[in-house]
Amino acid sequence: MKFVQILIIFFLLGVLSNNSFAQEKITALEIIKKADEKMRGKTNISIMRMEIIRPTWKRSVSMKSWGRGLDFSMTYITAPAKDKGQVFMKRKTEMWNWMPSIGRMIKIPASMMSQGWMGSDYTNDDILKESSIVVDYNHRIVGEDKIEGFDTYKIEMLPKEDAAVIWGKIYKWITKDGEFIQIKSEYYDEDDELVKSDFAYDFKKMDGRLIPARIEIIPANEEGKKTVLYIEDIKFDVDLPESFFSQQKMKKIR
Repeated sequence: MKFVQILIIFFLLGVLSNNSFAQEKITALEIIKKADEKMRGKTNISIMRMEIIRPTWKRSVSMKSWGRGLDFSMTYITAPAKDKGQVFMKRKTEMWNWMPSIGRMIKIPASMMSQGWMGSDYTNDDILKESSIVVDYNHRIVGEDKIEGFDTYKIEMLPKEDAAVIWGKIYKWITKDGEFIQIKSEYYDEDDELVKSDFAYDFKKMDGRLIPARIEIIPANEEGKKTVLYIEDIKFDVDLPESFFSQQKMKKIR
């Protein structure tokens, strides 16, 4: 009987040891990939609302978005009335804006990637995913922290030499519990100055995935300013062909 008990103990110790080893073996790149795929899926359709908050005013923008992998996204503005109908599309390395009020299709130049999208603290680059956090950066785990009650990996991301990205450095804190939720991010310019941070809150199950329903983006050293993104609904891995992301579709989508 004792021999059997000893075998069971050794078996359990082996399982625990292997799990611990597997946890230690995961790379920073794998963590980033899992976190990115969790929020993006292979494809997705989402309904969102964005609040732009300033010291003396506040503005709300509602939208519907479609995404396919890293290369394709489209966003249709549903409110306010003066912006309703505007469409933004990214197709690989090109970005376009359809403005129905003037009947014009505008190609957005790379020089505008760092500008605030719709006047918010999101840049065009952030919203339309012009650069990929997976392929354009070198990643490494630089620590482990407790953030908002979550045990997290702290991951440093430095841009690859030829990457066309706007950030000089990014830190991301991603949960270690197997959910791979991005709890916090910090974005630095080329002079190593903090530009903005984002924080995730209100975790909910949407389409089978635990994700933050509220994300706050706070610019550094600008008191009273922030942008809050509310994810109201999202569906993952829907039928969304590459042909959906076209200029013809931009003019017809609702």
